[in-house]
Amino acid sequence: MKAEHQPRSPARFGTVLGVGPGGVPVYSSDYATADRKELPNRQAYRHYVDGVFMGHKWQCVELARRWMFLNKGYIFDDIAMAYDIFQLRHVRVVKDGTLLPLHSFRNGSKRHPEPGALLVWNEGGTFDVTGHVAVVTEVFAERIRFIEQNVDHAVWPEGQYFSRELHTQIADDGGYWIACSYHDTEILGWVIQTDDDSHSERIADVDPRVFNLQSREVAHNGQAGDTWLNVANPEEAAYVAMMGGCRLSGNDADAYRYFRISESALKEIKRATNELHNMFMHATNHVLQDDALLRKFNLPEELWPRIHESWDNRRNQMITGRMDFSVSERGVKLYEYNADSASCHLECGKIQSMWADHFGCDDGDCPGDALFDDMVSAWKKSGVNDVLHIMQDSDPEESYHAQYMKSAVEKAGIPCKIITGLTGLGWDDRGWVVDADGVRIKWVWKTWAWETALDELRAEIADDNEKGRLTRAERMAVPPRLVDVLLRREVMVFEPLWTLIPSNKAVLPILWSMYPNNRYLLNSQYELTADLIAGGYVQKPIVGRCGHNIAIFDRNNDLVTETAGGFDNRDQIYQAFFPLPKIDGRNVQVGTFSVAGTYAGASVRVDPSPIITTDSDILALRVVKDRDL
Repeated sequence: MKAEHQPRSPARFGTVLGVGPGGVPVYSSDYATADRKELPNRQAYRHYVDGVFMGHKWQCVELARRWMFLNKGYIFDDIAMAYDIFQLRHVRVVKDGTLLPLHSFRNGSKRHPEPGALLVWNEGGTFDVTGHVAVVTEVFAERIRFIEQNVDHAVWPEGQYFSRELHTQIADDGGYWIACSYHDTEILGWVIQTDDDSHSERIADVDPRVFNLQSREVAHNGQAGDTWLNVANPEEAAYVAMMGGCRLSGNDADAYRYFRISESALKEIKRATNELHNMFMHATNHVLQDDALLRKFNLPEELWPRIHESWDNRRNQMITGRMDFSVSERGVKLYEYNADSASCHLECGKIQSMWADHFGCDDGDCPGDALFDDMVSAWKKSGVNDVLHIMQDSDPEESYHAQYMKSAVEKAGIPCKIITGLTGLGWDDRGWVVDADGVRIKWVWKTWAWETALDELRAEIADDNEKGRLTRAERMAVPPRLVDVLLRREVMVFEPLWTLIPSNKAVLPILWSMYPNNRYLLNSQYELTADLIAGGYVQKPIVGRCGHNIAIFDRNNDLVTETAGGFDNRDQIYQAFFPLPKIDGRNVQVGTFSVAGTYAGASVRVDPSPIITTDSDILALRVVKDRDL
């Protein structure tokens, strides 16, 4: 077999391509050929051996973990991306929980790979976003062989016991180098369970002080009085109209202010975003397997089947979400995941960079520069094959948000129309909801949250139940309701209905129970506990928006501060109080954006109050090298 990758005809999903050492089968992961009857939902794609979760069928990480489990009796913990394996420092013996050392060796290391080592590729190119991992089976001076999933989907030739082999060479200094057959990516190296750390990667502990954000100001040269946003662009015009001028901050005192974050801190919040997104997906699946847990979310039971259907439909992937963090030398801690109807995309992906250009801020780089292109890429992969309707209400913030998303959708080659409210909606002769031009609404992206509409949906569902199902003629005799659009089976909505689960704060105690003491999570409970009181806590409604109806209590159980709002009649959760860093009199919260479940950008919101709300200012964030702090 040649070292270069030789594509062959793909086999049907789940076909055994071959059997590796230790009798471990390697499966085809050609998802296009997956049988929906055999694999009707996401739960069906989760693979367990002896009750231990291996991963998702049949991805590269699943094979690596399964090979370790079956041959060695240990596994590595769940990770967000395959390339994260290179950063792991231990494996866990399943039988007794013992931790064994794991060491990584960079490509070219004098410690050569060995059978059973994990070969790890970096993210990018062919392995964009995720990276890749394979299990080494044979090592020679001039070649290396391994088994892998989710690259080729073809059955191995008769008599072959490996997926691929790559050319290798031993350098004069004894270093072992592996040539990657893909020109657009690289092999990071290999990971070995061993007590001997000779020649392994030395990952120095990062000084926690580099996680402290810094406040800076650019020189005051009157830039704040200039016009620097182009109102010929719809999203910028809508933004200027909402802000009352060309400004990033609503506070004149902060017109020249920006914040700095180190490369190490950005790397950590990127990793946190990716890892936490996967954890939220696991928690969502867990909730949807247990009606008792789902009941804690106070979602109308009439919607439960539709939520399950939404989750089970593999096309229903998220486009964007936003996580809110506290970032400082005390650590990186998540407050919540706005998995549905996240805001501030324009500020992160465009306005903060334009601010820096106009105000002459050349300190570091903008962490939002990739957001727009990532959104375009996500829409290209979304499966939308007709007009996408963006549905918004008349809120000015939603207007510029809608316009910005529209530009990404159209850049992806998808025709797009914005609908404000329900004005102009009607019915065609086949019972489809149509826009004012008679175009059927088949694909929707919305700016407001599902939860915002739930009270209306509850009332409409109850009304329908009381009156019985209306006939088609009766329904078409009145203008379409919101429910007639969003819950129509033929309409695909982004963000999908299942995002009601990760967006609801009722998921936070479940996450804590599934991942206790995870370094990114805060202790969260349905009931107030002595531990929470002892350290101070935050009381939050399980549903809510914009920081409304949040209360902070100190260690004496005395109220420190609270916000008003319309969600005070909702069930509550209790979360350990972990204050935002206060810098120059401003509490600073970092928001990271996920696109298609992967980190795509970051920005900051600031406020004199420890509770960030929709009225809190957004300022520019710049990424600088650790040494420049």
